[in-house]
Amino acid sequence: MTAPIPHPPSASPAPLGAGDLAAEISAQLGARLGRVRLHGFRRPAPPPPTLVAVAHGSRDPRALPTVRALLDRVRALRPGLPVRLGHIELNRPLLTDTLAELDGGAVLVPLLFGRGHHVTHDLPAALAGAPHLTGRVAEPLGPHTLLAEALHGRLLEAGFPEGRSPRTAVVLAAAGSRAPRSAQDTERTARLLSARLGGTPVLPAYASAAAPTVADAIHALTARGHDRIAVASCFTAPGLFATRCADAAPGPAAAPLGDHPALARLVLHRYDQALLARTGSDPESARAATVAV
Repeated sequence: MTAPIPHPPSASPAPLGAGDLAAEISAQLGARLGRVRLHGFRRPAPPPPTLVAVAHGSRDPRALPTVRALLDRVRALRPGLPVRLGHIELNRPLLTDTLAELDGGAVLVPLLFGRGHHVTHDLPAALAGAPHLTGRVAEPLGPHTLLAEALHGRLLEAGFPEGRSPRTAVVLAAAGSRAPRSAQDTERTARLLSARLGGTPVLPAYASAAAPTVADAIHALTARGHDRIAVASCFTAPGLFATRCADAAPGPAAAPLGDHPALARLVLHRYDQALLARTGSDPESARAATVAV
């Protein structure tokens, strides 16, 4: 009988060195953690798009501090939201410079009150000139009930009487534009302000590019029997147009809206609406967007 041929013993694996052992442990631990869902763990949310507030710009030295005060109030309402400023002209930082310094996402919120040339042409062109950004242009600040609230507040501060009187009326002074939609927006804002004032007549007027002028609007209201006429200032900050309109007032002349709390809330509201539109939310949700403060 033939004896079985013995097989040589299998070779034992070479012992792992300290470095090899650590690498093996790390590899196995990483593989297992990749299959484990940690309770309560969430990935950090991506940073929100930068809110770029776009002011027109003015040579009036009061304009820039006024706009900065408004943005300070916006930051206080939404801590953690990156907020930057850019001007169309006359002041620094210019919008193009601000956009060049950003990366990621941006929402341009015009500190303007109607769909004029700046909103419909200049801002989209500036965004197109910054292809490194993902962004969009928000709606202008008007018309909106929050704008009417801010206008009303500034009128009261200027001494406009509470309560309706058949002798009182208001001229809503705006910059003016040749764009028909801009005038439509101002007219809607005038109606919203009139409703907030309990039906007091509010007649829109313009500092340039459109009719009537403030002086013409005052004359028209006087002819209707109104002898207590105030001027509401539909401007963000002091400047040539705001001063010209205030100088024409026969009675109280409201200050520019500046850092009025309702205007700061409106800036955030327009930002939120733009984000809802970008993410494809339904129109009803976009219209219902509100600012939690």
